Amino acid sequence: MLHAILSRLIRQGSLTVRYPDGSLHRFQGGPGPSAGLAFLTRRAERRFVLDPGLSLGESYMDGEIEPIDCGIHEVLDLLLLNLCEAGGSHPVERAVELWRIARRRFDQFNPTGRARRNAAHHYDLDSRLFRLFLDRDMQYSCAWFPTGQETLEQAQQLKLRHIAAKLRLDRPGLEVLEIGCGWGGMALHLAREWGARVTGLTLSAEQLGVARARAEAAGLAGQVRFELMDYRDWRRPVDRVVSVAMFEAVGLAQFRGYFQAIAGALKPDGVALVHSIGRAHGPGATNAWLAKYIFPGGYAPALSEVLPAAEKSGLWVTDIEVLRLHYAQTIAHWRRRFAGNRDAIASLYDERFCRMFEFYLSGCELAFRRMGHMNWQMQLARQPDALPLTRDYMAAAEAMPQPAAD
Repeated sequence: MLHAILSRLIRQGSLTVRYPDGSLHRFQGGPGPSAGLAFLTRRAERRFVLDPGLSLGESYMDGEIEPIDCGIHEVLDLLLLNLCEAGGSHPVERAVELWRIARRRFDQFNPTGRARRNAAHHYDLDSRLFRLFLDRDMQYSCAWFPTGQETLEQAQQLKLRHIAAKLRLDRPGLEVLEIGCGWGGMALHLAREWGARVTGLTLSAEQLGVARARAEAAGLAGQVRFELMDYRDWRRPVDRVVSVAMFEAVGLAQFRGYFQAIAGALKPDGVALVHSIGRAHGPGATNAWLAKYIFPGGYAPALSEVLPAAEKSGLWVTDIEVLRLHYAQTIAHWRRRFAGNRDAIASLYDERFCRMFEFYLSGCELAFRRMGHMNWQMQLARQPDALPLTRDYMAAAEAMPQPAAD
């Protein structure tokens, strides 16, 4: 069955497979990349046949499959090229995906307690791990590469400026609520560069401690504060709301409530900016391995799923921008930095954890290169006249000197 499935899957490039008995077979399609994969156990073979979306990552973590003369990134790239672009198929995986789509509202049911547990699963990992592969500002979201030649540090600072421009922070002292503050970089940027007063919300105790320490060290503790709080518990209107890379954790059933919460948090002339991973080709389902090991409860929605909820909130959608390959470039930087610091990361955790993270970073980068994933930024306002009638003010805000080269 494995042999038959791989014969059906590989339509472009070539995949060399070594079976547990030591025999080799090359699956050859049209011109394209090549990779090799060894199945070391019969269980790995069987699981790839029955549920590849979950088992490929688990088998790699457990050492039951190994790349041959390449890395796991090259293996995944070849498989996804064939599955998503070259017309190859895995019949069982398609059936499993349809089942995941059917039950996604249940999987993404996200009341406050479950949201806290989901956030802690990933973001309460040791902050030293993230320092070893993120930029110095610890931005854990899509960077902004206007030319594609920027360093990671430059691109992340340009991302902050790009978002700040859309918030139209046209006077000092505006109060900003950040839903999902990470390790504090956005809040500190808005306070330091734009004179804003910022409250950042997180569900991660680890992130909270780092963010508060950073505010103290920067001398901004009187201007920026961070709270361990669910966005649904915020009760006071502010001038601006920003949420970067948090919407993916909201859950389908909570989309309408999320935008209603933003509407309730804005003053009448307030403005909000939401930045999220999305899907270019319509609704789907979260990969089973990613949901189990990295982001439980997470989902990257299509805009067709988001806009109805935003419209029902009474907010004006005043601007939408789609970022296509920016995140692929961002994750490529993270993947290289992770590889360069792999020994240090293994000393924090173990080999299985390193394999898990390698699989995660490669799979996510390729989701943007092969699987139609992108980022979208949605600007919202309570009133139609809360913003100028053209986007010129955004360009003006971004016309400041560029970050210095590293």
